[in-house]
Amino acid sequence: MHLTRKVNDAVLCVRNLKTCFFTKKGEVAAVDDVSFDLERGEILCIIGESGSGKTATALSILRLIEKPGAIVSGSILFNGTDITKLSEKEMRDLRGNKISMIFQDASSSLNPVLRIGEQITESLVQHLKLGKKQARERAVELLASTGIPQPEERFDEYPHQFSGGMKQRVIIAMALSCNPEVLIADEPTTALDVTVQAQILDIFKELKNSTSILYITHDLGVVSEIADRIIVMYAGKFLESGDAKEVLINPKHPYTQGLVNCLPSGKSKGKLVSIQGSIPDLIDLPGGCVFCPRCPDAMEICRKEMPSEARISDKHSVRCHLYGSA
Repeated sequence: MHLTRKVNDAVLCVRNLKTCFFTKKGEVAAVDDVSFDLERGEILCIIGESGSGKTATALSILRLIEKPGAIVSGSILFNGTDITKLSEKEMRDLRGNKISMIFQDASSSLNPVLRIGEQITESLVQHLKLGKKQARERAVELLASTGIPQPEERFDEYPHQFSGGMKQRVIIAMALSCNPEVLIADEPTTALDVTVQAQILDIFKELKNSTSILYITHDLGVVSEIADRIIVMYAGKFLESGDAKEVLINPKHPYTQGLVNCLPSGKSKGKLVSIQGSIPDLIDLPGGCVFCPRCPDAMEICRKEMPSEARISDKHSVRCHLYGSA
């Protein structure tokens, strides 16, 4: 399910992506028939509970799925080139250069025994072939652009001398070092306090002027702040997608409605209403719609068939039997 655009208008086009993990208990489809476009200069948010397949989607794009996992089918077009067909060497040239990723708990990825400057300049030397002096100048510039005070001095300090929020800024600086066309951010503000989170989100808002951002989160508060478009994911599948304001103000899928009602500002008028149950075991998915066991509006057909895409508007699409099909 997806709202597609012309390939030439998008920097990243994912089509019918399926990524599975082959375990002793059975095959797990962590990403199942997923399609979407990432437009140039936009922030596209993928939302859903833990276990929805958001991170697996991001790792698939960078071909970082490790065994026993594998991309089974589908295509991932970056500027028209299918990433799934590239050699590992070609992928290494792409990662951190044209496509960068900020991982969950990103600050833990900083090497505690290396100075901050060394960690930023590594990719500058590797991908852009900059000299030592040029790399330092660029790194200091990046630290300053992400709000690090006294960047010249901070360049020579170690991670333990930085607060959590400052470490996150360093990670963003590292991800931006080679001017990537696509930045994938996986829950980059989860461990930060509200004030620091707001500052980091401001950085992402500014970044979209030069970089297309795929932002992964479970926090609808964050989504309402920065998203241009939204994709709602559940049990490896996309259930709803569209313009951010339209989806948040007028959610159509019962799962999206449940997520919105979990917010204090939701239709529950201040009373938080949780979604009953939990995400199903991906090895033993229910028949029909994957959300059916938790859905308050489930019908008989929901137990038998996974619904196809239905268009609500030009900017809004949903996968639910309540709305027929496209």
